[in-house]
Amino acid sequence: MAFERGSVLRGVAAGVLALTVLTGVSACGGNKGGDQLNGGSSLNPFRGRGAKAAPQQSGAIGVNGFLWRASLDTLAFMPLASADPYGGVIVTDWYTNPEKPDERFKATVYILDTRLRADGLNVTIFKQVKDASGAWADSAATDQTATDIENAILTRARQLRLSNIKN
Repeated sequence: MAFERGSVLRGVAAGVLALTVLTGVSACGGNKGGDQLNGGSSLNPFRGRGAKAAPQQSGAIGVNGFLWRASLDTLAFMPLASADPYGGVIVTDWYTNPEKPDERFKATVYILDTRLRADGLNVTIFKQVKDASGAWADSAATDQTATDIENAILTRARQLRLSNIKN
């Protein structure tokens, strides 16, 4: 078969057109159903199967990974209510110490920075105490409790960072 310039160029043009249409269709779909961040399927031919898309950087608050992991490790004894790794917020549910069943605690951790720094972390502790009728009433938690948890998180974050350094 003889080489025909027109037919090859038409084939290349058709291929480029098909890729453009597929890319446009996958971009129009948004993140409904085929959520690319969660490994869903996509029509984008330039992405390999099972590849994860990088999280969007615009508008996202970056957090330090060591502080994030250390916060989860330190608060592992408390039930987790929610955790937002992009916003850097961890909220626990109420925890009751079995030795003191008449009081319970709840913690909220805010990771404020991408660097491993003491001022890149904020811990808030809430406390409730059972009153005479058996209902939970808000009570003031000591500032030292929040400071102790912050120090425990920072110590664990430093340990994680040191274990990650390659000698």
